[in-house]
Amino acid sequence: MGRAAILALAMLAAPAAAQEHGALLAGACQGCHGAAGGGSQGIPAIAGTRRRAEFAAILRDFRENKREATVMGRIARGFSEKDIAALAAHYAARD
Repeated sequence: MGRAAILALAMLAAPAAAQEHGALLAGACQGCHGAAGGGSQGIPAIAGTRRRAEFAAILRDFRENKREATVMGRIARGFSEKDIAALAAHYAARD
């Protein structure tokens, strides 16, 4: 297989890997935000409520203590930029 073919396959696999990463990380969100991200018992819905960029910015704000929170700041501090992008892609409204 040629170099171009390998690169093309890798590019096709990247979105699937990111999607898988987002779904895996979303498991941590389910306890509070519900299995589908629809919110529960006073916890806001996160699925489909914001665009990707806004969703990612909110997570960064939690991570950097720029947004008031009880638990989200501690949770978001564990997220890398890759994690934030994957979660935003998983939960955000499609751009």
